[in-house]
Amino acid sequence: MAESSSSTSNINNGSTSPIANLAQDHLFSILLRLPVDSILSLAMTCKRFRSLASSDTLWESICRRDWGHKQVDAFKYSCNQYQMMMMTVPWMRLYRQVTQLESVSCRNISDADGDLVLPNPRASHSLNFVSNCLVLFGGGCEGGRHLDDTWVAYVGNDFQGMLKWQKVNSGIPSGRFGHTCVVIGDCLVLFGGINDRGNRHNDTWIGQIACHENLGITLSWRLLDVGSIAPPARGAHAACCIDNRKMVIHAGIGLYGLRLGDTWVLELSENFCIGSWQQLVTHPSPPARSGHSLTCIGGDRTVLFGGRGVGYEVLNDVWFLDVYEGFFKWVQIPYELQNIPAGFSLPRVGHSATLILGGRVLIYGGEDSARRRKDDFWVLDTKAIPFTSVQQSMLDSRGLLLNMWKRLRAEGYKPNCRSFHRACPDYSGRYLYVFGGMVDGLVQPADTSGLRFDGRLLLVELVPLL
Repeated sequence: MAESSSSTSNINNGSTSPIANLAQDHLFSILLRLPVDSILSLAMTCKRFRSLASSDTLWESICRRDWGHKQVDAFKYSCNQYQMMMMTVPWMRLYRQVTQLESVSCRNISDADGDLVLPNPRASHSLNFVSNCLVLFGGGCEGGRHLDDTWVAYVGNDFQGMLKWQKVNSGIPSGRFGHTCVVIGDCLVLFGGINDRGNRHNDTWIGQIACHENLGITLSWRLLDVGSIAPPARGAHAACCIDNRKMVIHAGIGLYGLRLGDTWVLELSENFCIGSWQQLVTHPSPPARSGHSLTCIGGDRTVLFGGRGVGYEVLNDVWFLDVYEGFFKWVQIPYELQNIPAGFSLPRVGHSATLILGGRVLIYGGEDSARRRKDDFWVLDTKAIPFTSVQQSMLDSRGLLLNMWKRLRAEGYKPNCRSFHRACPDYSGRYLYVFGGMVDGLVQPADTSGLRFDGRLLLVELVPLL
């Protein structure tokens, strides 16, 4: 009996296992190589492991491992003054909250009193967060007219306050809607679009913000020299930045209204003075479409979702673009739709898809095949999907939806249903800014079109955090 008691004591103290005799820093390194479930299981074995497995130092490192250093550093910066006064951020609790995210909080941060000059309502514009500023360019407005104005609002560390918009440019680039604009370093890279005469563009522009003590914020645009090879002219395509240095575009509406299905990558020189376009030819690849989304989820890995196909059908397929054995490769991720709640549907076009804190993709709004606009938020958990380097024959769609898709509740301000709006996150992915779009509602009671353009700026925050 005494031997049994002694044996139990040794097991509880972890002294019978060689791992228990390792130095603290060696244990720390081992834990960082384990999945979270294994770390939590190890914490139940003895007091020493429990103490180490619940330390803020370990969980900050786990957040950096799973979310990336950039997002974690930006999250610490975005914490408000009260949180910064804390001794430490409760990283273990934060990790759990982000992983088990159930809802988002919405706020209208447009000027309610009408004292500030604001951008006109619009849709199919571009909205980016760069150099601690929001940058808005172009888009389409009522009457099918294009816009050629550039607006900037400085955010700084006041992520929740009312923003003051400043019109900094017009006429360059030329007016357009359905273009794409991505952030690469401290620069904006803009491609394509359609003007109000129906002309498609295939020009590439570089935009750069500068802050001056006397002049305030300025933004200069210049046409990028890309040589003789460029993608065919288009609008309503999708784009994102990959590998922190390249822009990838896919599909869109080309000449004569033809929907495209090609993929191109732009590589930039070190000084952003010249660029070169290269078409990626892979098989299989996503079918032709427009109004879809393309979101980089780290490195070269990109996820594509939805859009409108050549038969005008609205799509709900998911594709991954990744580098496999040195070559780009598209892989479709199959999944089942049987667990979607009643009254909701995943197929959509004109939605936004944004990488948020935790490495998942937040999908908002859009419209279905009957042009019914949406106001729902979904999380696409890319970590639940096998890497594209796994052969497609190994992918199993059974039960995958439960791990891959999750609908979030929206709390606070209730925005209109909308499509062809634009959204961009702050550097941490904790805050999401949404501007414009086509929204439900009548401009005049006698107007039966039910179509109007929105000019409000919304702030979406992941909740609860801390």
